[in-house]
Amino acid sequence: MAQKVKTEDILAILEEMRTQLAELSGRVAQLEAGAKIQPTDADAVQPAPKPQLTHTVPAKQAITEEEVLAVSAALAAYLGIRVHIRQMRLLSSSSWAQQGRVLVHAHIPYTH
Repeated sequence: MAQKVKTEDILAILEEMRTQLAELSGRVAQLEAGAKIQPTDADAVQPAPKPQLTHTVPAKQAITEEEVLAVSAALAAYLGIRVHIRQMRLLSSSSWAQQGRVLVHAHIPYTH
C-alpha cells in the first residue's frame, strides 16, 4: 500500500537538500580558488557544446525475394500455419558479432 507523504516531510527534505547544496557550493568555490580557476559570467551562460555525431546510417538494403520466402517458410514451419508477411525491414545491429567476440575472448565454448 502506498504511503501518504506529509507536506512537513517534503519541506524537511527540501531544507536538507538546500543545506547540502550550500555546502557543496562552498566546497566547489574552495576548489576553484585552490586551482586558481575564476568562474566567469560567460561560463555560466554558455551552453555545453553539442556532441558530434560520428555514426552514419547505412543506405537502405533491399531484401531479396529469396530472403522473404525463407522467412515466410521458417514462420510457417514454426507456427504450423501459412503466414502473410506485410512488412519486413533489416535492422542493423552488431550485438551478434559482439557476443561472438565475447565468447571467443572468454574461451567459452558455444552451446546451443
